[in-house]
Amino acid sequence: MSTPRLFHPSIAVPADFGVIPERLNMTGEALDKSLALGRGKRVAFVGPAGSLTYDALNLQVCGFAAACAARGIQRGDRVLIRMWNCFEFTVALLGLMKIGAVPVLQNSATGVDDVAYVLEHSDAVAAVALEELAAPLRALRDKLPKGLIVARGAAADELSYEAMIATPAVGMPTADTLAEEPAMMCYTSGTTGKPKGIVHAHRWIIGRGEPNRLRVPPQDGDIVMASGEWTFISLLGHNVLFSLRNGVTGAVLEGRASPEKVLQTIVDYKVTVAYAVPTIYRMILAIPGIENQYDLSSLRGCNASGEALGANALAEWKARFGVDIWEHYGISEMQMVLGHSPVLPIKSGSVGVAWGVDARIVDDEDNVLPTGTIGQLVFGTTNNPSLFLGYHKDPAKTAEVVHDGLFRTGDLALQDEEGYFWISGRNDDCFKSKGIFIAPIEVENVLQQHPAISEACVVPLPDGQGGNLIRAVVVAPGVGADSAARAALVDELKAALRAKIARNKVPHVFDFVAELPKSSNNKVLRRALPPHVPALVA
Repeated sequence: MSTPRLFHPSIAVPADFGVIPERLNMTGEALDKSLALGRGKRVAFVGPAGSLTYDALNLQVCGFAAACAARGIQRGDRVLIRMWNCFEFTVALLGLMKIGAVPVLQNSATGVDDVAYVLEHSDAVAAVALEELAAPLRALRDKLPKGLIVARGAAADELSYEAMIATPAVGMPTADTLAEEPAMMCYTSGTTGKPKGIVHAHRWIIGRGEPNRLRVPPQDGDIVMASGEWTFISLLGHNVLFSLRNGVTGAVLEGRASPEKVLQTIVDYKVTVAYAVPTIYRMILAIPGIENQYDLSSLRGCNASGEALGANALAEWKARFGVDIWEHYGISEMQMVLGHSPVLPIKSGSVGVAWGVDARIVDDEDNVLPTGTIGQLVFGTTNNPSLFLGYHKDPAKTAEVVHDGLFRTGDLALQDEEGYFWISGRNDDCFKSKGIFIAPIEVENVLQQHPAISEACVVPLPDGQGGNLIRAVVVAPGVGADSAARAALVDELKAALRAKIARNKVPHVFDFVAELPKSSNNKVLRRALPPHVPALVA
């Protein structure tokens, strides 16, 4: 096979791209190098707690790292972080990696059972949490031999985060870790089983940091904001680690995101580059005239990932807010791998081009398919420094997705003649109806182009005869519960679908819901949809 193309031909790639030193530490790469480049007086983060320069951040990181080491937390130890986005999260993350410990990241919305599972599965010896989120860890304190660290209100018998960062430790050295050494663990949401622990090496910050820098080149004065939790690796990279490495400012959105909160954060901190899941953009667009209520003139562009955005949402956002949304595709085992960019034309409906990865569309025998043909989306593992080290304590699952030189995403996609990728859906989300292969995303994209539809999800509905009907579950905020209005809308939707896709792919059944069930990262949970209501059947 010919040498794989890792970037679009028009992208100028530095000669040293992909070169990873033998020894590397994420905190050293993100923070120490920025300080060495004279960025100490720049603002590293802004948020509800004020602002934090690179110098001030370093003082707190060194203090936290030294205090952790004094408590016996050492290189290789796992430490769970239970926080939403805040200054304390960043300090804990960087401080732990600075001494070679391994932060364990889990969404803050998880309950005590999931926390107990992750503590045991990850082998965590300590944890750090915001007081408001500490209850599950307090109930499990006997499982934390090296302590529970609590910020914003530690009890008398707990370790106080504020006390830990108060002691100066400017000379605290950064651990001389190997680039291949575990740096952090991210836990999946576990919507189809127990959460998986994804282990990333220190090399990841260069392996993905460089392609991200090329995709959206940082500009002086950039202020970057993510609307979701930093426990989601895409947002951790964009809002924290890559921002620090690039010497720009990260804006902190604390707590749960709402349309108004996202927009107000952009206004308050003059955000220039925003990251969010498509659901957030759709929720904003569903509010009439909201673009006239907030001054978003600081924005130069937005980003979307996590699920399909859709051509209609992209066009409406550009028309109402005046900036593009650069959609991209990522996986927790790497991060952003395919994407649109301000330096390339946008192909609405696609997820852009490859960024520093050998991306292929293959058949079941791993043969590369011709352009325009739907197949399995895979990534080459050779010289891929952003690829995870594996699933913690699950070599069988690791071997299931990584073998024969390829990482297997489980997604179906096609690549066009210009190198742009089009996602057709999860392999296990696709199904057959009356002998026809149905890729839900194809139908969902057309449904979401209708102005009355804010969200849509297409799933199989067993027909009682061993086959499936096609079921569309839609959110139509302006229609209400009136059966005549719903029936009229269904007729419009069918007509729109017949005009754009094959007639035998048009849903047989339409259900209306107030909202689609979502994960903590705002991804649609297909398996949690309410049961079909026998009302509107074709």
